[in-house]
Amino acid sequence: MPHIAVIGAGIAGLSCSTMLQEAGYTVSLFDKSSGPSGRMSTRCGNNWQCDHGAQYFIARHAEFRSEVARWQRAGVAGVWTPRVQVFGSRSLHEADSAPEWFVGIPRMTAPAYFLSAAMTLTTRTTVQQIRRETDGWHLFSVESGWLNTHFDAVLFTLPAPQVVPLLRQPAPALAALANKATMRGCWALMARFAAPLALPFDAAFVNQGPLRWVARDNSKPGRSGDETWVLHASAEWSETHLEQVADSVATTLLQAFGELGSPAAKAWMAHRWRYADTDPALNTGCVWQAASGLGLCGDWLNGGTVEGAWLSGRQLAQSVLLSDFP
Repeated sequence: MPHIAVIGAGIAGLSCSTMLQEAGYTVSLFDKSSGPSGRMSTRCGNNWQCDHGAQYFIARHAEFRSEVARWQRAGVAGVWTPRVQVFGSRSLHEADSAPEWFVGIPRMTAPAYFLSAAMTLTTRTTVQQIRRETDGWHLFSVESGWLNTHFDAVLFTLPAPQVVPLLRQPAPALAALANKATMRGCWALMARFAAPLALPFDAAFVNQGPLRWVARDNSKPGRSGDETWVLHASAEWSETHLEQVADSVATTLLQAFGELGSPAAKAWMAHRWRYADTDPALNTGCVWQAASGLGLCGDWLNGGTVEGAWLSGRQLAQSVLLSDFP
């Protein structure tokens, strides 16, 4: 059976890898981080944790609803029912019409770790170059140089800007497609407080100033520890201040949170997501070139959501399985 390399252990890469492995393919999954999950990420510390990437996910598609139900049965996902408020001009959010918001339990990374438990996952491996030789594709990583294993196919589940330099030489058409996607950054601030905040909401869409989202992380099911809030800056503000130092970013975002009623935080930590979302996300779904053994999937190709990422990965796996490959 073919040996497939999947680059990126976010939800798209895990979805794709799961389906290929269940079909009997050998799959090797690589990620530059210390673990799986991508932007379904959680930062942890002494008696606190905070989901600083994806805040929740919605399940509308039948296949994804079935998968989320499987996660619920495994105890790694559940429904979050926060008190929600909207500040500033009212605009239609995707969540407004959603029957349920789901989160990972006990943290947002839990579904990714659940899926990766059955995988051959190599972490702390930053793939910097790929090369086609007579025996297949070879990978070069920053940490280890050229890897000994060769692969029949390489599937990329990375943010579009990270795909472009990897495929510019071996697959210029795929690089050109990825180059069409405009991905935007997001500053995330994790703020900790000495006591629960007496605010009339647990989550809020903020359609004014530098903030776009705030949430009481410990209001999610399965959480414990200090009162912790995540603040997400707007894409527009984040893009303008992407290279700003963290102290300055924190001052601005905490001041904006204070205008919503928050007291001073006892501690904070900032994280810059350089590629947080796509404006707009493409609707290609995925791309598979059977002749070359190269493919692309990810949320940037399929609506820009957790559900879109999972479906994109599954669609790419189906394309591989249905093609004359290798």
